[in-house]
Amino acid sequence: MKKAKSEEPISVEEMRPEYDFSNMKGGVRGKYYKAYREGHKVVIRNEDGDDTVQYFKLEEGAVMLEPDVRKYFPTSDVVNKALRSLIEIIPSKRSAFVHRK
Repeated sequence: MKKAKSEEPISVEEMRPEYDFSNMKGGVRGKYYKAYREGHKVVIRNEDGDDTVQYFKLEEGAVMLEPDVRKYFPTSDVVNKALRSLIEIIPSKRSAFVHRK
Protein backbone atom coordinates (compact mmCIF):
# COMPACT_ATOMS: atom_id res chain seq x y z
CA MET A 1 0.00 0.00 0.00
CA LYS A 2 1.34 3.44 -0.95
CA LYS A 3 1.98 6.01 1.70
CA ALA A 4 -0.16 9.15 1.31
CA LYS A 5 1.75 12.19 0.13
CA SER A 6 2.03 14.99 2.61
CA GLU A 7 0.62 18.27 1.33
CA GLU A 8 2.99 20.33 3.45
CA PRO A 9 6.50 21.01 2.14
CA ILE A 10 9.46 19.63 4.06
CA SER A 11 11.05 22.24 6.27
CA VAL A 12 14.74 23.04 6.02
CA GLU A 13 15.26 21.38 9.41
CA GLU A 14 13.77 18.11 8.10
CA MET A 15 15.75 18.12 4.86
CA ARG A 16 18.78 15.89 4.64
CA PRO A 17 22.00 17.86 4.25
CA GLU A 18 22.79 16.17 0.92
CA TYR A 19 19.54 17.56 -0.56
CA ASP A 20 20.00 21.13 0.64
CA PHE A 21 21.34 23.17 -2.27
CA SER A 22 20.64 26.59 -0.75
CA ASN A 23 24.31 27.22 0.08
CA MET A 24 25.62 26.06 -3.30
CA LYS A 25 27.79 28.51 -5.14
CA GLY A 26 28.36 28.51 -8.88
CA GLY A 27 25.18 26.66 -9.82
CA VAL A 28 23.75 27.47 -13.22
CA ARG A 29 19.98 27.48 -13.63
CA GLY A 30 18.90 25.51 -16.69
CA LYS A 31 22.36 24.09 -17.35
CA TYR A 32 20.96 20.77 -18.57
CA TYR A 33 17.65 22.09 -19.93
CA LYS A 34 18.43 21.60 -23.62
CA ALA A 35 19.96 18.16 -23.12
CA TYR A 36 16.99 17.09 -20.98
CA ARG A 37 14.56 18.07 -23.72
CA GLU A 38 16.56 16.09 -26.28
CA GLY A 39 16.51 13.01 -24.08
CA HIS A 40 18.44 11.70 -21.12
CA LYS A 41 19.31 8.54 -19.32
CA VAL A 42 19.13 7.59 -15.68
CA VAL A 43 21.52 5.02 -14.26
CA ILE A 44 20.17 3.16 -11.25
CA ARG A 45 22.63 1.31 -9.04
CA ASN A 46 21.00 -1.92 -7.84
CA GLU A 47 21.68 -3.50 -4.47
CA ASP A 48 23.57 -6.33 -6.19
CA GLY A 49 26.00 -3.81 -7.70
CA ASP A 50 24.64 -4.00 -11.24
CA ASP A 51 23.39 -0.91 -13.00
CA THR A 52 20.02 -0.50 -14.70
CA VAL A 53 19.88 2.18 -17.38
CA GLN A 54 16.60 3.83 -18.31
CA TYR A 55 16.30 6.21 -21.26
CA PHE A 56 13.79 9.04 -21.29
CA LYS A 57 12.75 11.23 -24.17
CA LEU A 58 9.78 13.51 -24.68
CA GLU A 59 7.08 11.68 -26.59
CA GLU A 60 6.21 12.87 -30.09
CA GLY A 61 3.98 15.91 -29.74
CA ALA A 62 4.92 16.54 -26.11
CA VAL A 63 5.47 20.17 -25.17
CA MET A 64 7.20 21.47 -22.05
CA LEU A 65 5.72 24.61 -20.56
CA GLU A 66 7.74 27.19 -18.71
CA PRO A 67 6.78 27.55 -15.00
CA ASP A 68 5.12 30.96 -15.48
CA VAL A 69 2.90 29.57 -18.25
CA ARG A 70 2.18 26.36 -16.33
CA LYS A 71 0.52 28.44 -13.57
CA TYR A 72 -2.25 29.31 -16.03
CA PHE A 73 -2.31 26.08 -18.03
CA PRO A 74 -1.78 23.23 -15.54
CA THR A 75 -3.23 20.36 -17.62
CA SER A 76 -3.23 19.14 -21.21
CA ASP A 77 -6.98 19.69 -21.40
CA VAL A 78 -6.62 23.36 -20.44
CA VAL A 79 -3.80 23.89 -22.94
CA ASN A 80 -5.72 22.20 -25.75
CA LYS A 81 -8.86 24.23 -25.01
CA ALA A 82 -6.88 27.49 -25.09
CA LEU A 83 -5.11 26.58 -28.32
CA ARG A 84 -8.35 25.51 -29.99
CA SER A 85 -9.87 28.88 -29.14
CA LEU A 86 -6.88 30.58 -30.77
CA ILE A 87 -7.15 28.37 -33.86
CA GLU A 88 -10.75 29.55 -34.30
CA ILE A 89 -9.66 33.19 -34.64
CA ILE A 90 -6.84 32.54 -37.14
CA PRO A 91 -7.85 33.75 -40.62
CA SER A 92 -8.44 30.85 -43.02
CA LYS A 93 -5.54 31.85 -45.34
CA ARG A 94 -3.13 31.88 -42.42
CA SER A 95 -4.34 28.51 -41.07
CA ALA A 96 -3.72 26.93 -44.49
CA PHE A 97 -0.15 28.27 -44.37
CA VAL A 98 0.41 26.98 -40.83
CA HIS A 99 -0.74 23.46 -41.77
CA ARG A 100 1.77 23.27 -44.67
CA LYS A 101 4.86 23.62 -42.45
